[in-house]
Amino acid sequence: MSEKPTAVRVYLARVRTALADLPASEIEEILEDVRPHLAELEAELGEGARVEALIERLGTPESYAAELRASGGYPPAAEGATQVLATAKAPSLAKPRIAFWGLVLSAVALALFAFAAAVRIDPDGLIGAVLFLPVFLVSLILLLRGGVEAVLALPEVVWLRQALAKGRRQEDSGKALNYLSSLKPAWWIVCAVVLVAFGLLLMLRSRSAVLLLPFLLVAGGAAVWAGPRLRGDRRLLWVAVPISAFVIGGILGGFGAAVDLISHRNSYSSSPSYYPSSSDRYGNEQLTYGGNEVENVYAFDAEGKPLTEVYLYDEEGRPLTVTRYGCERSSGTKEKIGADNRFPRPKVEQGVTDDQGNYNGYNGYRSACREDAGVPFSAAIPKVTAPSPSASATPTPSSTPTPAATTPASPTATPTR
Repeated sequence: MSEKPTAVRVYLARVRTALADLPASEIEEILEDVRPHLAELEAELGEGARVEALIERLGTPESYAAELRASGGYPPAAEGATQVLATAKAPSLAKPRIAFWGLVLSAVALALFAFAAAVRIDPDGLIGAVLFLPVFLVSLILLLRGGVEAVLALPEVVWLRQALAKGRRQEDSGKALNYLSSLKPAWWIVCAVVLVAFGLLLMLRSRSAVLLLPFLLVAGGAAVWAGPRLRGDRRLLWVAVPISAFVIGGILGGFGAAVDLISHRNSYSSSPSYYPSSSDRYGNEQLTYGGNEVENVYAFDAEGKPLTEVYLYDEEGRPLTVTRYGCERSSGTKEKIGADNRFPRPKVEQGVTDDQGNYNGYNGYRSACREDAGVPFSAAIPKVTAPSPSASATPTPSSTPTPAATTPASPTATPTR
């Protein structure tokens, strides 16, 4: 009874057929070079490994033979060369191509939306990712129906694998790729930690992120489970690649948010100037009265009506410039927006709002800022009485003028509540 051929022998037989147009001595040399590697791979997969397992790891024998041609500097197979099942109809590449590019597009979209959500620390940045969910599901269904072999045999996938293999053969890039490959076990743990931390951070900004946290927990568990099994089952790439892309986008977005936060803190701690130079003495950064800093000035007419668009200057015609503050709409915080001598200016109030957008002091959930352009008090302007004319234009010599001292009334201001 003849011995059943092993998976390596079957695989190499198909590789030999794909290389049939090369000289026999060259074919044997190529096969002798790759046979130990295939034997190690078969031992790793376990006794009784099937050819399908080798194909999942290396691609089809025909694509593997094409890689060997390229690495050895041999020309591509000539048209009309002998192939296995040459009379069989070539399979369509449409479905595997949709499966592959659906995975790529879904991964890129997840990375971009994770970046946006991390920069803004807002779960609403992930809403757009739902639009790519049908694309990913179609890609996954086509993969499960057609198998991963057809995807690995795509020309673009073969080219990508050849490029990676070529990079590993180069000394510098090979060291870098090998080093990154050695970090794979730790990477899946990092993915799980980042996903959980990302969900908890979003919960601090919005309670709606509670609904997102279970999905992030499941994704973290899937990364830890699927990552170490990638070498044995390439179908798990449709789990590991989107999760890795999401984590990378979130990490980059979090780094950007941290840089933005640090830059804002530095701007608050320092005292930036909005003027041409300190030597021309053109304007003051702040006004003071009685030793206290003045941020706003209100002017009234003789009838007690508040004036708007009033510009203040000193006795030398220099503008009394004061730093102006306003609300930064995207972050809902009080920001410096410039400096001028135009008064009065809106009062900037910093607070928070609830989930319905109602301003709620500091008992709500989201940071908010609003500008109140009203006058916070009413002023009572004293009436100035003109002196009455004297009964006689020329005083009599015997009269003695008696000066009358009057004390001018001080204007009073009544705060409005």
